[in-house]
Amino acid sequence: MSAKKGTGKSRLESLRNIGIIAHIDAGKTTLTERILYYTGRIHRMGEVHDGTATMDFLPEEQERGITITSACTTCAWKNHSINIIDTPGHVDFTIEVERSLRVLDGAVGVFCAVAGVEPQSETVWRQSVAYGVPKLACVNKLDRLGADFEATLAAMRDKLRANPVAVTIPVGQGAELAGLIDLLAMERLDFDQSSQGEAVSRRALNADEAAYAAPWRETLVEAACEYDEGLMEAYLSGEAIDPAALVAGLRAATLAHGAVPVYAASALKNIGVQPLLDGVLAFLPSPLDRGAVVGHDPRTKDEKRFDPDPAAPLAALAFKVSMETGRKQVFVRVYSGRLEAGKDVYNATRDAVEKPSRLFKLHAGHREKAEVAGPGEIVAVSGLRLAATGDSLCEKADPIVLEAIAAYKPVISLALEPRNAEESDKLKDVLDKLLQEDPTLTLVHDTDTDQMILSGMGELHLDVVLERVKREYGVAPRAGKPQVVYQETVTAEGAGEGEFDRELGERFHHGKVTLAVSPLPREAGRDIAFAVDTALFPRAWIEAVAEGLEDGLQSGPLKGYPVQDVRVRVTGIFPVEGRTTPVGCRMAASQALKAGLAAARPALLEPIMELEIGVPDAFVGDVAGLLGAKGAKIENMFDRGGHKMVTALAPLRQMFGFSTDLRSATQGRAGLTMRFSKFDLLQ
Repeated sequence: MSAKKGTGKSRLESLRNIGIIAHIDAGKTTLTERILYYTGRIHRMGEVHDGTATMDFLPEEQERGITITSACTTCAWKNHSINIIDTPGHVDFTIEVERSLRVLDGAVGVFCAVAGVEPQSETVWRQSVAYGVPKLACVNKLDRLGADFEATLAAMRDKLRANPVAVTIPVGQGAELAGLIDLLAMERLDFDQSSQGEAVSRRALNADEAAYAAPWRETLVEAACEYDEGLMEAYLSGEAIDPAALVAGLRAATLAHGAVPVYAASALKNIGVQPLLDGVLAFLPSPLDRGAVVGHDPRTKDEKRFDPDPAAPLAALAFKVSMETGRKQVFVRVYSGRLEAGKDVYNATRDAVEKPSRLFKLHAGHREKAEVAGPGEIVAVSGLRLAATGDSLCEKADPIVLEAIAAYKPVISLALEPRNAEESDKLKDVLDKLLQEDPTLTLVHDTDTDQMILSGMGELHLDVVLERVKREYGVAPRAGKPQVVYQETVTAEGAGEGEFDRELGERFHHGKVTLAVSPLPREAGRDIAFAVDTALFPRAWIEAVAEGLEDGLQSGPLKGYPVQDVRVRVTGIFPVEGRTTPVGCRMAASQALKAGLAAARPALLEPIMELEIGVPDAFVGDVAGLLGAKGAKIENMFDRGGHKMVTALAPLRQMFGFSTDLRSATQGRAGLTMRFSKFDLLQ
């Protein structure tokens, strides 16, 4: 099934689905504001520091000056339609980046010209590589003191293993930033500040500018030649390089992940945004370039491919849930076919038929009603009662399950108590709604203390959740101090036996199971297998044993935390004729697992955080002493932008209040980034 010729194909060719990804405070949202202004989507630029940015429409975002939720919008540039998702840069909201990248065709990575490639930049870049997303880069904040365009490109090569190829370069840096040079056209670009950078003038390069640009141009041509033999021949024979051929060669390199076109900019000073928009059209893929979406048939497990064609069967992915004013709204990317308001769709992930009642195109917090969405489109859908993040929507007659969105393990928890009995049910209802929105949140009820235990990705993550609970729903529960979420593992081999023989209801159930437990390397997960011939037993018994083991691994013998990095081998199933049942087998497997885990020297695993601290040289000793007192292990120390950068690993349990201690020890001059690294043995 290939895309048909005509308007459908031309529409897809002129469509771009892109994300803006970066570390916190690299200038993503400011850049997005300029893009919306220059494309005519908004008529007044908002500013992050004023709390007026269009894409930061939540009160929590405006108060904190950061992006928390990924916001969607659509704009037009030179007869192309661009769907943009502005994603968070804070590590606590990594899931927002993950699920956005899952449905995008291309991305723009934004880097601060002073700080270079920061930790969260590496994280989101790796996520984009995992999803095969071609990228452009924008080196922003070139007007700032200490800006270094070349050093940022070097950091991209070193830390990201990328091949950055400059397309525009700055004329001057820091306070001396005066304009840009377009290496494709070999022209000087100047941005008229009286028109807020909207008017861009071009002129031929003078001798000094041409000499400065020559080595950069050479690098650009060489990168493009690697993916275009005709261009390579012209280059080697000394012929003049056709600009269109140069663009085509660099586009091929970008789509093949062989190069990352880089644009110089200062979004705050309105410099360099329009060339970046041109680059989005020239180098990032359309839905047609990305090709067929790949999934599997839920019935046969065979691979299936649907082309980006409105006439193809429907294939769409629910990538985000939002409970707007208490009503469920599902964000959906359509890959093939047509999603229509009022027409039934099949949720292949949940084996259920649902009816999308209304479709909306999005502009940050505003919505525009639509009747149908075709390939490449991103829309919000109301009426999908069961759909959750990662669900596949299709046609029941031709079903497909698409690749799901990665799960994240929470590392910190809070105990919540309602202030009165009347608030109890309302609090649970509110939290259930927020759990539908955010897959990184978990909620359990502690029967011993009658508390609700809410877990998430970090202190800021949980703070924002509690603020939303209070602001949007008027519920203000009492919250305990943040607690670390642990996991459990085993450190030795052990064996267990379980036998269940009891009357439940009006029937006796019997089961007897033996098993062996052994440790696996860190972050290896779980491995459950049968060392018996499963063909000798009814399928229902085998499935019941497996279910009993899966459930048992959710609660370890020490503190009831999930068990990880463990191998479980079922070594025996011992039936009693006429008495053994699936229920008995399941209960026996659970008992055997408890005994096996207890015999295998169980141990706690704690979350280990990766810290990166930027600090003036004068305070390096104070920071090292503070880290030592917190049980942290310093991994590296290097210079960046006139500061010392200290990287370290530390247990999360020691990190509560660390940012306050760090500010005190350095007179507020240190910057801290903290992200989850791994679970490891409690020391």
